[in-house]
Amino acid sequence: MAGFAGKTIGSDIVARAQRGDARAHEIIYRTFSAPVYSLLARMTGSTATADDLSQETFIEVLRSIDRFRGDASLATWIRRIAVSKCLMHMRSAWQNRATLFRDLGEGHPATEPQVVSEVALTQVHIDLERALARLSDVSRVVVILHDIEGYTHREIATLMGKSVSFSKSQLARAHQRLRQSIEVREPAVSRGAGA
Repeated sequence: MAGFAGKTIGSDIVARAQRGDARAHEIIYRTFSAPVYSLLARMTGSTATADDLSQETFIEVLRSIDRFRGDASLATWIRRIAVSKCLMHMRSAWQNRATLFRDLGEGHPATEPQVVSEVALTQVHIDLERALARLSDVSRVVVILHDIEGYTHREIATLMGKSVSFSKSQLARAHQRLRQSIEVREPAVSRGAGA
């Protein structure tokens, strides 16, 4: 749960929010807005889309907070709503047409080269973010859900309405593209780090 780790709200705040208390709503929003936005920006590769989906997420959270029963943490519940909003956006006909011919990219955090300077490390992170952004929407979402958010292939398959093997194959192909990007970039980073 990357950005959601350590984010908790007391049951008294949840109860107040369920009764419509505006201050409790604000506390929930302030606690979870940054992790929701970060997750959505990574999944969509677009800050504008992340802004829109964050707003939709919190509208849904506040509209349905009275149905929150505490079976999971509030953070987990809000994260599920954000992921659901993102997946609905990706499935929309408009979005499918817009990304039909999108170029696939490459690069992966797990294969990060040895870096000795903080400047070089920052560049590697920037390169990785760019490589993730170049992946297809579906591949990027699978990588983020699996590698960053900790979802299992079964959970990803359920969320996306696909098979477990679909999730595994998307992740394997994405990792391969990401690795290729790192391998191409590594000699330049190594030379820059030693200079």
